[in-house]
Amino acid sequence: MATERARRGRPSWKRHSSGTFYLFVSPWVLGFALLTALPLGYALAISLTNFNGRSDRWRWVGLRNYAELMGDAEAIASLVRTLAYTAIAVPLMVAGGLGLAVLLNQRLKAVGLFRTIFFLPSVVPIVAMAIMWKLIFNRDAGILNAILEKISIGPIAWLVDPNAFYALIILTLWGLGGGMVIMLAALQGVPAELEEAARVDGATRWHVFRHVTVPIISPVIFFQVVTGIIASLQIIIQPLLLAQTGQVGNVGEVPETTHLYMVQVYQEFFVNSRYGYGSAMLFVFFLVILAITLFVQRSSRLWVHYTVDREADR
Repeated sequence: MATERARRGRPSWKRHSSGTFYLFVSPWVLGFALLTALPLGYALAISLTNFNGRSDRWRWVGLRNYAELMGDAEAIASLVRTLAYTAIAVPLMVAGGLGLAVLLNQRLKAVGLFRTIFFLPSVVPIVAMAIMWKLIFNRDAGILNAILEKISIGPIAWLVDPNAFYALIILTLWGLGGGMVIMLAALQGVPAELEEAARVDGATRWHVFRHVTVPIISPVIFFQVVTGIIASLQIIIQPLLLAQTGQVGNVGEVPETTHLYMVQVYQEFFVNSRYGYGSAMLFVFFLVILAITLFVQRSSRLWVHYTVDREADR
């Protein structure tokens, strides 16, 4: 009786916890259904047609777009270039972010100022950053060639093949401040007593970093690797804006070495008006990204160390 009176005395939203749960999650579920699931289903249906975005005379072609993609040498070449770009950019981004975090984790004067300086480029809009670097890379009036000429190098045509690929890598590294902040937070969470105990046992600073610090922050490194891979595979704005004309729609001006997979997708959609084929390219790319992510996830068992035993929690 006392329990019943206590239950009746509770607020109504506590007595009907399941209804409250569905009420709170319903905005997310509704948003996911309308803004994600429904567009994905529509895009999948489009990928099975020859829809060009304008004409009503489109028809069902089945898997023909996917079969054509398997023999499209240009699309496959752009995919290989994208994988090569990711294989170079992601390790540099992760290692660079970790290196900066280690440096800025020291007790230095004005260390807060340095952290701000290195972080600021990561909050600059991508378009503004790409335009700025296009001016820096300018062959005749760019500041980079002006500096190189002081040491008798150049001028270098950064925005044409094959240097355009290196220019894109440099532009990508300009934004590693975001990763640095996450690494810095992870480093400050490493228990100092563990590092001191290793030093007492005779370990050098490198050995402490290699065998104590890195294993503890390995979950954060894993997060950086996965998000970095996904972001690098989908890069599109930077190659388009680094093109000679600077006009996003002029895909033909994009150098071959920076003509990545998403640029090819953009070309199929908005230049060739092949919405069906472009949608098929995106779904195949989704499977590629999923396969790479699952591979990295499986490999994490070998190099990622968790302080909580996940198997015991199951």
